[in-house]
Amino acid sequence: MAKQHFRTIWISDTHLGNKNAQAQHLADYLENTTSDYLFLLGDIVDLWKMSTKGHWPKAHQQVLRVIFEKAKQGTEVIYVPGNHDPFFRDFNGMGIGHVSIHQEYIHTTVDGKKLLLIHGDRFDEDIHCGKILFRIADFAYETIVTANRHLNNLRRSFGLPYWSLSNALKMKSKKVRSYIEKFEKSCVEYAKENGVDGIVAGHIHQAKLKTIDGIIYANDGDWIESCSTLVEHEDGSLQLLNWAVQEELSPRFQTA
Repeated sequence: MAKQHFRTIWISDTHLGNKNAQAQHLADYLENTTSDYLFLLGDIVDLWKMSTKGHWPKAHQQVLRVIFEKAKQGTEVIYVPGNHDPFFRDFNGMGIGHVSIHQEYIHTTVDGKKLLLIHGDRFDEDIHCGKILFRIADFAYETIVTANRHLNNLRRSFGLPYWSLSNALKMKSKKVRSYIEKFEKSCVEYAKENGVDGIVAGHIHQAKLKTIDGIIYANDGDWIESCSTLVEHEDGSLQLLNWAVQEELSPRFQTA
């Protein structure tokens, strides 16, 4: 199968080291695509989980191997660390092998639009309602995504396609939808403050691509629930894809 080429690929929230990471789907995606730019927008290795219940099968190692191989072969790989891999923020402006690390980064699309790239956890204090409730929510989330993993293992045994139970449950919650809206608003305001045309983030595990108040807002989703990725085509158009089911999450979005 011929590899699919994009000008730019964004991925985040792969959470390697977490047993719920969809590393096999991610490795397959990376091995079957090429790009001029590859942006890793945080939470690539889940150091939180690795510090307590480390889980590192071959598929997780394969993801890192492919990323470093791409960088070695000429793909420009930029890593913007997140809140689950904050250790790497100490290397801002430096690199690991051929991978360069930045707290934030501005990418210019082929048609000249400037996109600010962040992880997104910088807005947590503005949105979260307290540490205790946050920990409860985090525990509930881990429980749901674990159930999601077992469900999809069962679906796979019956030849059924991947389906995100966790995403379906989240979108039925008014509190979750409110949180997502606040996050998007914070991202857009930050983009305006920095004088850019758009912003690309991760963190909230909710893939999205739209315009808000004249600002391009994109979230590349995650590889725990949705196996989603944001891509820039050669004409500068942006698009969200779901690799687990090989389908488009959105039509092409013209940045012009």
